[in-house]
Amino acid sequence: MGFKVNLILLTGLLLPACVPAVHAADAAAGIASYAVCTACHGRNGEGNVAMNAPMLAGQAAWYLKSQLEAFKSGQRGTAQSDTYGMQMRPMATTLANAAAQDNLIAHIVSLSSRPAIPTISGDIKAGKLQYVTCAACHGLRAEGIEQLGGPRLAGQDDWYLIRQIRNYQTGARGFDPKDTFGAQMGAMAATLTNDKAVNDVVAYINSLK
Repeated sequence: MGFKVNLILLTGLLLPACVPAVHAADAAAGIASYAVCTACHGRNGEGNVAMNAPMLAGQAAWYLKSQLEAFKSGQRGTAQSDTYGMQMRPMATTLANAAAQDNLIAHIVSLSSRPAIPTISGDIKAGKLQYVTCAACHGLRAEGIEQLGGPRLAGQDDWYLIRQIRNYQTGARGFDPKDTFGAQMGAMAATLTNDKAVNDVVAYINSLK
């Protein structure tokens, strides 16, 4: 009995030593890394249409991480037709390690988002019908669903949403065999068969708060 108790106590002492330390993201430390991002994405992550840079503020940490890793691995930003993705890829590779990436993401998540200003018009009622398919992954209110790989769409700049739909349709995004969610999104984007359908669904997303 004494041997069993001692073994349990010894195991309890050894286990913490075997578990790798978990890095706690430091939003303050991420400010320095974000300095490179401000030129395109804005000081507060508000985005910049003139620089073709989307809003980052308000996006979930899991999605920011997945996209940085996609750029670093070449799943994004390597298609010749993805001009802006090719510009973003070198920026993602400036992050020296996982800790730097986590700190950067923590800083972005700490930024306050603002409502995007609509730049397109469309038939919101028709767009709502189109959005039924999108809701399965992106949520009924376009809030995003991590388990299904669907990012938040509500509040994002509509010009950026339209460009990404087009990228999926043309294969500029979602082309890599390892990009499972991208392949799924490519199939969904293909259901929007003309400019009106694209504008309608994005106009509906604009209406979601």
